[in-house]
Amino acid sequence: KLSDLRVISTLGVGGFGRVELVQLAQDKSRSFALKQMKKAQIVETRQQQHIMSEKEIMSEANCDFIVKLYKTFKDRKYLYMLMESCLGGELWTILRDRGHFDDGTTRFYTACVVEAFDYLHSRNIIYRDLKPENLLLDVSGYVKLVDFGFAKKLQSGRKTWTFCGTPEYVAPEVILNRGHDISADYWSLGVLMFELLTGTPPFTGADPMRTYNIILKGIDAIEFPRNITRNASALIKKLCRDNPTERLGYQRGGISEIQKHKWFDGFYWEGLRNRSLPPPILPKVQSVVDTANFDDYPADPDGPPPDDLSGWDDDF
Repeated sequence: KLSDLRVISTLGVGGFGRVELVQLAQDKSRSFALKQMKKAQIVETRQQQHIMSEKEIMSEANCDFIVKLYKTFKDRKYLYMLMESCLGGELWTILRDRGHFDDGTTRFYTACVVEAFDYLHSRNIIYRDLKPENLLLDVSGYVKLVDFGFAKKLQSGRKTWTFCGTPEYVAPEVILNRGHDISADYWSLGVLMFELLTGTPPFTGADPMRTYNIILKGIDAIEFPRNITRNASALIKKLCRDNPTERLGYQRGGISEIQKHKWFDGFYWEGLRNRSLPPPILPKVQSVVDTANFDDYPADPDGPPPDDLSGWDDDF
């Protein structure tokens, strides 16, 4: 029960609330991440459907590269998701502290995302929110996808039209409202590779509108820094094709075409899947309640939100 959980500290603050590190009162040998979302705010921003879909997709997902959702709760003010805690911290934090990653480090993290996408896309689920903030390191240094607020299960061969994602990572067809499908995730994979290798995403403007205009000019208008190898830059350009149907991963060979790309030559995919491949960075985690790899977050200045008893969350 919700009342069995004890809050240790805050792991993150998001759009609808906070993520707390919690433990069961009876069992101090393990910890969990409890995501709490303000119901009134979800309704205000009309995200009810996204939240229900997040719960459904995460409950069904069973993949080592996706954060596990164990249970959900609700009360008058909040919805709660009890999830696996990944105490290595956000990949974003490590990237910020190191500036950028080398080719091999980037390859490992990109491969983890490819495995997660393989799992999702084979089930016709589009993720739509790839960025370093949504990649968490577990204790063993492997990366997991978190935050499925924009994920959606598509009918086979169908597209979706909701504008969502993070400006720097949004594919051109999303900006142009032409409808998008799983190929939008391959675009964002190319953007992620570029950001991990350089420290900044390829398309950045002073504000979202300017960013979108830069995205629409395409990847070929972007200057690639010297430290991006030829094979890496070739793969990024194959992922960030303007035409969604031309992107690597979306062709007949599917995602295996990404895995077979020259940049991944000699990469030990089987070792990644069975977790025998040593990670490039092993996070320091002293205990199941060690939050040293996370930033500090102040208490919520707003106080508790109003009740929401409208019942839209009956199935949560």
